[in-house]
Amino acid sequence: MIDSGAELSRNLERVRARIAAAADRAGRDAGEVLLVAVAKRQPAAAVELAARAGVRDIGENYVNELAAKRETVDAEGLRWHFVGALQSSTAHRVADLADVVHSVGSVHAAERLAARAERDGRTIGSLVQVDFTGAGGRNGVAPEETAEAVHRLRGLAGIEVRGLMTMPPFDPDPEASRAWFRRLRELRDAARAGPGDLPELSMGMSGDYEVAVEEGATMVRIGTALFGSRPTE
Repeated sequence: MIDSGAELSRNLERVRARIAAAADRAGRDAGEVLLVAVAKRQPAAAVELAARAGVRDIGENYVNELAAKRETVDAEGLRWHFVGALQSSTAHRVADLADVVHSVGSVHAAERLAARAERDGRTIGSLVQVDFTGAGGRNGVAPEETAEAVHRLRGLAGIEVRGLMTMPPFDPDPEASRAWFRRLRELRDAARAGPGDLPELSMGMSGDYEVAVEEGATMVRIGTALFGSRPTE
């Protein structure tokens, strides 16, 4: 866990430089890549340090943490991203709290998210999470079901489907993620209704975000590379 604004600023500078280098290798503009600072289990004070360093997009995995930090963080102009598994039982609370949802993994949860947002006169930018592992208990739609899921979610008032998200199977080698990131981009392209549709690809975390940028990520979700190790309690 970081203990000073100077340390966080150094981490942020390092991450942004690596994003820029990866974008350059891919012939991309680094400005196309949004850094989402994932503050899972980090204290509100760490989010405030990030905000003072210029971060404006904050990611949270748990709805209770999202609620608590939105209430207590003393910073203006933040955009809150929900990046944890979207559950039907708490989707209504996520709709009350999140500006962007990265993890729509089922139509039923999406329906609850959309209904609450529509009731409140909101439209929440949402991404369909794709699960490449096939493992039970993981959140996300199967790759072969992606286009159908996008089609069904487009019909829900209260959300706007903006793209896809994934978390590849874990591997300590960042290069192992490349094939999955490339596959997500291909699925996104196949599901597009036309040029410019589904602009977002949320992929890449602290261990593999450079590979993700090279493969077309428009959002990278960075936690430990910014904030250091997570508190255990």
